[in-house]
Amino acid sequence: MHATHEANAQLQPTLSIRDLTISFRRDGIWTPAVQQISFNISPGEIVALVGESGSGKSVTALSIAGLLDAKVSRVEGEIFLGGQSLLTLPERRMCELRGNKIAMIFQEPMTSLNPVLTIGRQISEVLVKHRGVSEKEALREAERLLEQVRIPDARSRLTQYPHNFSGGMRQRVMIAMALACRPKLLIADEPTTALDVTVQAQILDLIKDLQADGDMAVLFITHDMGVVAQIADRTVVMYRGDIVEEGATPEIFRAPARPYTRALLSAVPVLGSMADEANPRRYPIVDPVTGNPQPAPPGALTVDTRSEPLLVVKNLTARFDVRTGLFGRLSGRVHAVEDVSFDIKVGETLSLVGESGCGKSTTGRSIMRLIEPTAGEIRLDGQDIGSISGAQLRDHRRNIQMIFQDPFASLNPSMRIGSAIMEPMIIHGRVSRTQAHDRAVDLLEIVGLKRETFNRFPHEFSGGQRQRICIARALALEPKLIVADESVSALDVSIKAQIINLMLELQEKLGLAYLFISHDMAVVERVSHRVAVMYLGEIVEIGPRRAIFSNPRHPYTRKLLSAVPVPDPSVRLKSSPQGVTEFKSPIRSVGYKPPVREYVQVGDEHYVLS
Repeated sequence: MHATHEANAQLQPTLSIRDLTISFRRDGIWTPAVQQISFNISPGEIVALVGESGSGKSVTALSIAGLLDAKVSRVEGEIFLGGQSLLTLPERRMCELRGNKIAMIFQEPMTSLNPVLTIGRQISEVLVKHRGVSEKEALREAERLLEQVRIPDARSRLTQYPHNFSGGMRQRVMIAMALACRPKLLIADEPTTALDVTVQAQILDLIKDLQADGDMAVLFITHDMGVVAQIADRTVVMYRGDIVEEGATPEIFRAPARPYTRALLSAVPVLGSMADEANPRRYPIVDPVTGNPQPAPPGALTVDTRSEPLLVVKNLTARFDVRTGLFGRLSGRVHAVEDVSFDIKVGETLSLVGESGCGKSTTGRSIMRLIEPTAGEIRLDGQDIGSISGAQLRDHRRNIQMIFQDPFASLNPSMRIGSAIMEPMIIHGRVSRTQAHDRAVDLLEIVGLKRETFNRFPHEFSGGQRQRICIARALALEPKLIVADESVSALDVSIKAQIINLMLELQEKLGLAYLFISHDMAVVERVSHRVAVMYLGEIVEIGPRRAIFSNPRHPYTRKLLSAVPVPDPSVRLKSSPQGVTEFKSPIRSVGYKPPVREYVQVGDEHYVLS
């Protein structure tokens, strides 16, 4: 592989960027977001573009694809695709290139997919437009692509809409769409952010295979340094709109030359780093300017296991009807959550982990009563949540807040972010408007945003910055329990470390409890008191964090842990010889009755599904 890249480096680069400067106009003043950056990507090469949220990574990608709004942006310099200048092309020619020669996987799949068109229609129209095949042939190819990215029941899924898919499955649909025409350049903007580690490993294998087969060049934008170590040939590090370091990935990891690169690598969560710790512990932070480390203070409080639980979930079940045909005949049910039970104590973090589509988010939404569960009991502070409605339910939501997976979809695009943070405080009558304003400004600063951003709109922020806004909004009502659904998955490693530290600090000060839903096993190890592993709607293993990570007993738990990418290029995970394996479908026939399952105790508070 290395020899191939050296040979390709002698060829004309697939992508060549020279002195690229990108500026945005705000209040009549042009402000540069990217300043005179230059780099190349050769055929068959994967280049990772890394840096903190707001460093200019995604803006650079959008400029290559010609997707920046010309009314408020200015792009200077040169961008060449195979020797052809992109900045001089008319929009009609760029439309021909986009989706064909240049494909892009966006960070937020729900806002990238059309909510009123079926998944099959959205994938097939790319093939019809750029490959000239019939609609019937395009649908057959769309089904094959969905199978390739491990979507179960691909044929039936073609007729479904984006809202019928989990966040991770929507991202797989976006990947299938991007790869449909075998592009010369694939721009992958956080393509595995929403994916669990097992699917992530297989998607990375898939991208590498397709890249090698067709000499596809890949610009891989990510904040996950474990993924960078596993996939990238070269790494380009950005900081505040500038390239501060560039080189072969092994060299960047072995001997980072700049303080910011050292700070970035120091914040990478490493699986096994908490093996000797009994409780969650905050990350050590390295100053990005000086490179000097700051020791990690103690983390969250020690939980009194004898105390009464704050949240009790018993036999929670959530099923969704599947209707087919002209008259919407009931043909089956999705068993999204099946007989799930757990509790969370005051000040405790229970992490819920598992593959995309396993029922993690559905469990969280059921607790919030955003989804009406089919059966089961949910109690918060002794109150039966399932039996309340109206004003009582609204009051209940003061005590339990949710941070959603997709920050852009959970923010009102027409509401300024300061107003979005103030809104819950005003609706619940907790404070006056003036007090709400002051509290919102304080919360922005707590999550690392400047008070000057108060009057900006969501589209003016990067994905990671938008997630910080959502975290600030969730904290506004000072809840007892926060359901954090992939709350740090969109953040770069340095900001992720800061937000995790913030959440642990708040837990220590306020006794907050967290239901932490995540696919990032290294982060889960850092923040958790206990861990519950879900597979096909069921909890297959639950126990203290140290027991789950040091002594996993269920085969699926071991599979999850073995797929975690290691942030070391010298120990890249080997591809699975079977390639992309099938993920079993949670869809069952109408009369299906699940078997009675029992748990076996294998340790102190450590249980495994038999």
